Amino acid sequence: MGKEQLQVLNVLDTVKTQWYHFRAIIVAGMGFFTDAYDLFYISLVTKLLGRIYYHVEGSSKPGTLPPNVASTVNGVALCGTLAGQLFFGWLGDKLGRKRVYGVTLMLMCFASIACGLSFGSNPKAVMITLCFFRFWLGFGIGGDYPLSATIMSEYSNKKTRGAFIAAVFAMQGFGILSGGTVALIISSIFKNIFPAPTYSVDPLGSTVPEADYVWRIILMFGAIPPALTYYWRMKMPETAR
Repeated sequence: MGKEQLQVLNVLDTVKTQWYHFRAIIVAGMGFFTDAYDLFYISLVTKLLGRIYYHVEGSSKPGTLPPNVASTVNGVALCGTLAGQLFFGWLGDKLGRKRVYGVTLMLMCFASIACGLSFGSNPKAVMITLCFFRFWLGFGIGGDYPLSATIMSEYSNKKTRGAFIAAVFAMQGFGILSGGTVALIISSIFKNIFPAPTYSVDPLGSTVPEADYVWRIILMFGAIPPALTYYWRMKMPETAR
């Protein structure tokens, strides 16, 4: 490493904390927020999917996803995450953090919307479509996850690096919390607008047709946070390191 490069690194390690550090925390932290939201809301959505698409006539309990379907819907995004980490981690070193950071963001936005628009004429087709787009959502998350942490690390000075990275990772908790909050709010709104009898009174009528919109809105909501930060991500300069 040349002398000039060492001088640049020394300046980065000793520079005082400035506004752009906090802006980087917000931008990178929102990535972790979205990653956690997209990965953890699915456990809530699967309950509704089972009730809508796997109702068994005459059953004393609401429908549930078959174990193999539930496992696939829950796990396919994690498989995409692993592949995305390997691919985008390598690509980030080749093309630069900033350029790849924008690609992962757009992929997450597109996949979130596509998950909510999952189509099909029968439950099997809907689940296959959902799993397909969930894989690509995970692929984008896999790229965003290491890039957010790396960018924050490379922007930080030596004194505050640990605290700043911890602040970014802490956004995961808010993302998980938001997943449950959004699900509760949207479900409550639809319940008030489209009231229905309990399952014990009317098993078929207890799940109104409009319930199919609930899980789709929850999924598509995951596109909002990254879309709001797209401009700031593109304004961030490439990390000097």
